[in-house]
Amino acid sequence: MDLFQLNAENELKKSAPLADRMRPRTLDEFVGQKHIIGKGKLLYRAILADKLRSVIFYGPPGTGKTTLAKIIANTTKMYFEQLNAVTSGVKDIRNVVKIAKDNLGMYSKKTILFIDEIHRFNKSQQDALLPYVENGTVILIGATTENPYFEVNKALISRSMIFKLETLSKEDIEVVIKRALKNDDKGLGIFNIKMDEEALEHLVNMSNGDARIALNALELGALTTDSDVDGIVHITIDIIQDCIQKRVLKYEKNGDEHYDTVSAFIKSMRGSDPDATLYWLAKMVYAGEDPKFIARRIIICASEDVGNADPNALNIAVNAFNAINIIGMPEGRIPLAQAAVYIACAPKSNASYNGINKAIKDIEDNVTGKVPNHLKDSSYKGSKDMGHGLGYRYPHEYKENYINQQYLPDNMKYKVYYEPTDNGHEKIIKDRLNSLKNL
Repeated sequence: MDLFQLNAENELKKSAPLADRMRPRTLDEFVGQKHIIGKGKLLYRAILADKLRSVIFYGPPGTGKTTLAKIIANTTKMYFEQLNAVTSGVKDIRNVVKIAKDNLGMYSKKTILFIDEIHRFNKSQQDALLPYVENGTVILIGATTENPYFEVNKALISRSMIFKLETLSKEDIEVVIKRALKNDDKGLGIFNIKMDEEALEHLVNMSNGDARIALNALELGALTTDSDVDGIVHITIDIIQDCIQKRVLKYEKNGDEHYDTVSAFIKSMRGSDPDATLYWLAKMVYAGEDPKFIARRIIICASEDVGNADPNALNIAVNAFNAINIIGMPEGRIPLAQAAVYIACAPKSNASYNGINKAIKDIEDNVTGKVPNHLKDSSYKGSKDMGHGLGYRYPHEYKENYINQQYLPDNMKYKVYYEPTDNGHEKIIKDRLNSLKNL
């Protein structure tokens, strides 16, 4: 590196955003994630012992994935190379592998390859990396906001330890903010900032567990607020509200948050809680989730969890889906809310759902039988000569349009799949079935 490059790097460090300048350099400085990096934990011990194997960190933005990778580089005796999956390809992987082989051959030192957004590597790129991870030429550290079990090559997964980073707690965010306010060298200590408790609390809440969001808003507030006559930069709640604008919502459409939120939405409808149902629905709508996806989930819940306890639930759910196609968003949130609340408040029964599952299980287990002769089709030539349809009794010729006859195969005639509950309309169905048995 020449003097011009060195000077340019120094200038970039000086002008770097606060979130980058305040990035922890050691394990002791790292905030949060005690479940994986606390003293005595496996990852903590592996880093200090310089015995790290390939790892993949995944979790929401601003939780320390890249920071942790750089701390590992600073702590271990390995060389460190970094790629971003968005801008890198197979050629870049091969270049790093060559460097890693040279390091191993000339200096007997291994090389850490940190790949940010590793989920963006396609299959061929991941396959190109695999043999060098497997033979130890490089120690892989991958970072991703997506669940690696869905997005990363299974072969890479099997050769790596997976660590999930959680959203930072409010206490963690407060530590990060206060540290930045006091630090004279890399932080905002030289600005002589006085931050109101109300402003601090709002910043902590609105950052939603993302340290980067908190520090970016804090820096913007400090740099755009004039000092008073005493030289104090006074940061109020109004300033912070202007800087952070609105709450940053954690919601990756193909990530854990997506699946967890949808799961909470469905379970709230199933659990007859309309308030929770509307909350999770609002989160998905606010985050820009596909309204048709939401409507399909409501339809499934209407049939699976409400079923015949309220047959109208399925009609309302399907109509909500159709309404989305007609009016679109944002107005589409209204029929979505109507349908979701209806499902949540409706009586529940999964008897039909359980029944079809039991029947399918019997089919899978080869618990099957032949169609009884009296139920077979007798409309084609020669069928009656084979006894097809012989003995079949037409229900409409009998009282209540019902006649007791066998409809299941001979070896299964005592099987029961549908067991109606006493909930809602299904109680009427149950009573009718019981009365028919007495005819």
